[in-house]
This record gives sequence, C-alpha cells and structure tokens, in this order.
Amino acid sequence: MQPPKHITYHKIAHTLELQWDTEQYQIPAELLRVYSPSAEVRGHSADQRTLQTGKKNVGIRQIEPVGNYAIRITFDDGHDSGIYAWAYLQEMGSQQDRFWQDYLLELKQANASRLPNIPVSQWTPK
Repeated sequence: MQPPKHITYHKIAHTLELQWDTEQYQIPAELLRVYSPSAEVRGHSADQRTLQTGKKNVGIRQIEPVGNYAIRITFDDGHDSGIYAWAYLQEMGSQQDRFWQDYLLELKQANASRLPNIPVSQWTPK
C-alpha cells in the first residue's frame, strides 16, 4: 500500500488526519492508542490483548516514519512501541465505527472507563 499523501496531527482535536488520493480519514488519538499494534497492547495472540482504559484525553507527542510502510506514534502517556502500517491505518479509518463500538463494548463489559483515574491524593476540592 502507498503511503498517505498528507499526514496532519490536529493537536486541539487530538485527531490524526491521513489523506490518500481517494480517501481521507480523521482518526482520534484515543482510538489509535487503544488499538496500538504493539505487543504491549495486542499481546502475542487475540486472547492476550490488554484493554486500555482512561485514554480519552491522550494526545500524540511525535510521529516518525518507519521505512516506507508505516509510522511510529509516540503518545503523551509515554506509549511509543506501536508501528502503524499504512494498511492498518486505512483499515482503522474506513472501519472507525466498528473499532469504536468494539472498544466501548469491551469497556462496558469490564466495567471500565475512557476517563483517566485521578488519585485522590492529587485532587484538591475548591
């Protein structure tokens, strides 16, 4: 698969815009983070996948090319081991609704949240 013609990160919206000749997608950083192709997230088989929680506000700190086939994304939560091939990014963009529904269902089944946990010791009421 050919690389996108343009890759733009929209910092305020936390979305990665990818534009090919006939396709354009805006993929939220949260979705990219929770479906990272890294072994840390995916494991080495489908039953080893680790559900990522608390990633609603995650952003992208850096994007770097990996050969001519992918990019490595460094997220502001420190995660940086996923290599996103063009075909995987195209799949995520074109099937974003399915990815979101699967993610939200997994969170619900685990009684987990997209919102980050804030330790009480760091919270000060007004």
